[in-house]
Amino acid sequence: MDPKSTAVVLIEYQNDFTTEGGTLHGAVKGVMDQTNMLANTVETVKQARAAGATIVFAPITFTEDYHELRPSPYGILKGVVDSKSFRKGSWGAEIVDVLKPEPGDIVIEGKRGLCGFATTNLDFILRSRGIQTIALGGFLTNCCVESTMRTGYEKGYDIVTLKDCTATLSEEEQRLAVEKNYPMFSRPMTHQEFLGELKGAGSAQTKSRGYEAA
Repeated sequence: MDPKSTAVVLIEYQNDFTTEGGTLHGAVKGVMDQTNMLANTVETVKQARAAGATIVFAPITFTEDYHELRPSPYGILKGVVDSKSFRKGSWGAEIVDVLKPEPGDIVIEGKRGLCGFATTNLDFILRSRGIQTIALGGFLTNCCVESTMRTGYEKGYDIVTLKDCTATLSEEEQRLAVEKNYPMFSRPMTHQEFLGELKGAGSAQTKSRGYEAA
């Protein structure tokens, strides 16, 4: 796994999900605590960035009146509207402090639905940078992460899903998504397994370059 052609794509690490006081935090807190997903993600981002991987944030945002959506939304997006979540300019829509983007990271704009590719230029940015492998983490395990995983798989990317960097509404939903759905469209890994492959490849390349230089 070459760090130069690998991106860590972080889906909706925003205060409304991640942080006490967020509109949807109570719904995901149980699984967040169970998987330790926020601390695991912080570690993953720090080490992947240092190894040379691209860090990509994919937040979701809406205007105050949610006029980007249909007049009577249903399903998961109805829940977003009813809870007044992810409104542009609000604290809840901000990326959580422990994962604030650094210079060189990429923040995708235009996510209005479930799949990270659907209404954004994510695919263009990844291909422009020569990205072949995408490691996914975020919210919800069985919704936006899974939607992005499926599309990325069909677009030909090598997809890794970070099992312990995701969270959803219940332990049952988490388990079924990770155990049953993720293996169909990705290579599920813990964040440590992913970092091991990433840093192992980076170390091998460094030694190879050193040998050639010698």
